[in-house]
Amino acid sequence: MPANPGRDVGARIATIRRARRMTQDDLARAAFVSPSHVRKIEQGSRHPSDDTLDALAEALAIDPAHLLAASGRVDNRVRDALPHLSAAIAAYDVPDDGPVRPLVDLRAEVAKATTWRLAAQYMKIARHLPDLLAELARAIQAHPEAAPLMTAALRTADAAAYKFGSHDLSARMVELMRWSSSQTDDPLLHATVAYVRTQTFFAAHAFRPGLRALEQALDRAPAPIGAPATAARGALHMRAAVIAGRAGDDAAAHAHLAEAGRFGDQVPEDVYQGTAFGPDTVRIHKVSVAVSLGSDHATSALDVAREWKPPADLPAERRSGFYIELARAQLWAGLADDAFESLEVARRIAPQHTREHPWAREDAAALRRLKRADAETLTSFAQWIGAV
Repeated sequence: MPANPGRDVGARIATIRRARRMTQDDLARAAFVSPSHVRKIEQGSRHPSDDTLDALAEALAIDPAHLLAASGRVDNRVRDALPHLSAAIAAYDVPDDGPVRPLVDLRAEVAKATTWRLAAQYMKIARHLPDLLAELARAIQAHPEAAPLMTAALRTADAAAYKFGSHDLSARMVELMRWSSSQTDDPLLHATVAYVRTQTFFAAHAFRPGLRALEQALDRAPAPIGAPATAARGALHMRAAVIAGRAGDDAAAHAHLAEAGRFGDQVPEDVYQGTAFGPDTVRIHKVSVAVSLGSDHATSALDVAREWKPPADLPAERRSGFYIELARAQLWAGLADDAFESLEVARRIAPQHTREHPWAREDAAALRRLKRADAETLTSFAQWIGAV
C-alpha cells in the first residue's frame, strides 16, 4: 500500500501533542487554527500548509523537520528559498525603500535566527532570512552600527546555503560577511568571519590554503584576555586542527587541537560571537580531527566516545555532527551496527543537519551494502537520507 505522507505527519503531530499533555483544542488555540483543522490533520484527511505546519511546530515547541521526518518537503522548502536568499544579498548595496525596525528589535531577530542555526533548523532560516537580510541592508544605510547584525544574519543564512550544497551562494555570503565586518573595528567579529570563511576552503578541498588563512587570522586575533577573546582564539585553533587533518598534516592538526584544548579549559562552555566553544566542543573536535586524518586514526575517535558523550545542552548541530563523525570512525573499525545506531542518534538530534550531511549519506549507503543492520530499518533510513 502506498505511503500517505499526510497521515504520517498527522500521526506525528498527535503523538507529540499527547506527549506534551495537550488536547486537540489546546493545540488549536496555541497554533491559532481551528480545532476541526487539527483533527483533520491528525486523521490524515488534510495535509497542513507550510504556514500551518510552522504554527503547529511552534505550539509543540519542536523543529518542523521532526514532523516531516519521512517527507521531502524539508528539502524542497529550503531549496526553494535559496533563490530568495540570493536575491536578498544581490541588492545589499541598493536596498528597496521598505520599513526598518529599531536596532533593538533587529538585534532580537538576529539573535533568534542564530538559535535556529545552532539548532540546525534550516526551514526556519529559509523562511525568515530573506526578508531579514533585506531589512538589514536598509538599516545599514542609516545606521552603520547595524553591520555586526548583518554579519551575524549572513552567517545564519549561509548555514542553510552551505548545508544544502549551494556552495557558490555560500561563498558570496562569506564575502559579504567580510565586507560587513570591515565596517567595524571589532577584532572579535573579524576572527568570527575568518572562522566561517574556512568552509569555502572545505568546499573547494583547498585545505592547505585554508590552514594558511586560519593561521593568518590567529596572528591578527586579539590577545586572549577575557572569555570572548579566549574563545575566539580557541575556536580558530579548533577549526585549524580540523582543516590541517583534512590536509593530512598530523603535526599541525594535533598542535592546533592542543591549543584549542588549552583555551577551552579557560572558559565555560557557551556560545561566543555565534560560535559554540568550551571544553565539550573541543572534545567533539577531537573526534572531528581523528576522522579528518583518516581511517588510521579511528581508534582515537572511538576512545573519546567510549568515555564521553555530548551533553544535551550543547547546540544540536554540534551534537549531531559528533555522532555523524563517530559513525564514520565506527564504520572504519568494522562496527557497522554501532555506526548505524550513531546515525540514528544524529537524526533524532538534528534531522535536517543529518539528512544533508554528505558523510551521513555516504555511510548510510555503505552500511546498506554491508547489510549488517536490520534490513527494513536500514533501507528506510537510506531512503530517508537519499542514499538509494
